[in-house]
Amino acid sequence: MQLVFLGPPGAGKGTQAAILARELGIPQISTGDMFRAAVRDQTPLGREAQRYMEAGQLVPDEVTIGIVEERLRADDCRDGFILDGFPRTVPQAEALDRILAAAGRPLDRAVEFAIEEEEVVRRLAGRRTCSECGAVYNIYTRPPRQAGVCDSCGGPLAQREDDREETVRARLAVYGQQTAPLIGYYKESGRLVRIDASRTPGEVTAALKEALGVA
Repeated sequence: MQLVFLGPPGAGKGTQAAILARELGIPQISTGDMFRAAVRDQTPLGREAQRYMEAGQLVPDEVTIGIVEERLRADDCRDGFILDGFPRTVPQAEALDRILAAAGRPLDRAVEFAIEEEEVVRRLAGRRTCSECGAVYNIYTRPPRQAGVCDSCGGPLAQREDDREETVRARLAVYGQQTAPLIGYYKESGRLVRIDASRTPGEVTAALKEALGVA
């Protein structure tokens, strides 16, 4: 089964991709993982991507798409894959369709993990992590017994820079501008599945498996 997972940061798509990939025996492929592997292996495209990243520049679409194509040719993708974080734009989605069509294995579904912006802000901006043991809390949904102190080890809790409210809202704005149009692209072709991602992880997993016919 060839799948693409879409959704804003904090929607839980990475968590669900890991669960489904394990159950189906197919790889969960994130953009970050692909880039790191290509750079680590020093493939020609990996070296080119590294040059852009070290210069603090965005990696061009043609390089990103080439790295994706390389990854999808790997043996572990023979029975399918879940792409998490790619495509990010409609041109990337069109390129992915061309790659898969040429390989005779078209995309089965694009899954949209739908969630309201304020719920994402609660999930991400409310997150606090123990500086000592790494335990994770949420001041709204899973607060520590004592504010700012880890229940497990007594270490101080801190908020990551990426989780600050203004940063979260900026990331959501970028998603809305660049990635949300993908939803229309996949809906138009009849491949879109929409999942309510505001529910508990277990409920989301059950709905996802039912929608894909793997329950």
